Amino acid sequence: MALLAETDSLHDPLSGPATKVLLIRAFATFGDARFARLSQISVSHLYNPRASARYGKHRLVYKSTRPALAAIGVRKAPAPQGLPGHIRIDTVHQGDQDGVKGVYYINAVDIVTQWELVACVEQISEAYLLPVIGRLLDGFPFAIRGFHSDSGSEYVNHKTAELLEKLRIEFTKSRPRQTNDNALAERKNSAVVRKAMGYSHIPQKHAATINRFYSEALNPYLDFRTPCYFAVDNIDAKGKIRKTYPHDQIMTPWDRLKSISKYEKCLKLGITSQSLEHQANEMSDNDAAKEVQKARKLRFQSINRRSKAAV
Repeated sequence: MALLAETDSLHDPLSGPATKVLLIRAFATFGDARFARLSQISVSHLYNPRASARYGKHRLVYKSTRPALAAIGVRKAPAPQGLPGHIRIDTVHQGDQDGVKGVYYINAVDIVTQWELVACVEQISEAYLLPVIGRLLDGFPFAIRGFHSDSGSEYVNHKTAELLEKLRIEFTKSRPRQTNDNALAERKNSAVVRKAMGYSHIPQKHAATINRFYSEALNPYLDFRTPCYFAVDNIDAKGKIRKTYPHDQIMTPWDRLKSISKYEKCLKLGITSQSLEHQANEMSDNDAAKEVQKARKLRFQSINRRSKAAV
């Protein structure tokens, strides 16, 4: 009993057939005479001593109680049901230089309307990230009902979960081997954020300057001036869904929002369709694009001057 218990302790109990091989090898291969009788035991009988009280005295192992781990977020694809208010969110890093991290961009996109808000943070620690997430959620004109991210720890943590729970927002995260779960935000990272900011390193101290550019120029341009493709699902005779992108479904996020039946009910308190329409029509698309280009040029000039002065 003691010898079997010792063997099981050393190898962490294996199956009966695997343990029988160990017992035979101990006697026949390595010449340990103590295993002479155990090497002859049958596999079926091997489980009998393991169930006995005497064996248990030699094998008794105490384990402390393990705390129950609270799951953060639900692994599933968001289900907006054709209504605005479910956003996908992702992080974009502006590169390293000499081992020093650059700024980070937080890109949040509504699934149904592609209404997009981008923000900038110095670091992705909770102290920097949580206030920015709060501002992004407040910045959407409609109530947020769902928050979807990948499994990155900057979002999947107790602080973010507490914030979303307080706001009664469903927290979902991407599923393993489901690359499309957060594809919308990832595509916008390339088509919007990288296109506007490039790939060169930008020091973290410029986060506030970049945030002003986003809130004053880029974000309004994205939501009221930039046409986006919206897919139409077609089901063929075999039941397979094929996505098409007809020309009449290329529209701005604001136009897409207006196309939703009774969308006014989704708007936040204090935000009206008239105020949004006024913002959309206060200047032409080309004039708005000129303002974005001008603001971006000024911001990059300011960043370059300050960076060179620091050197």
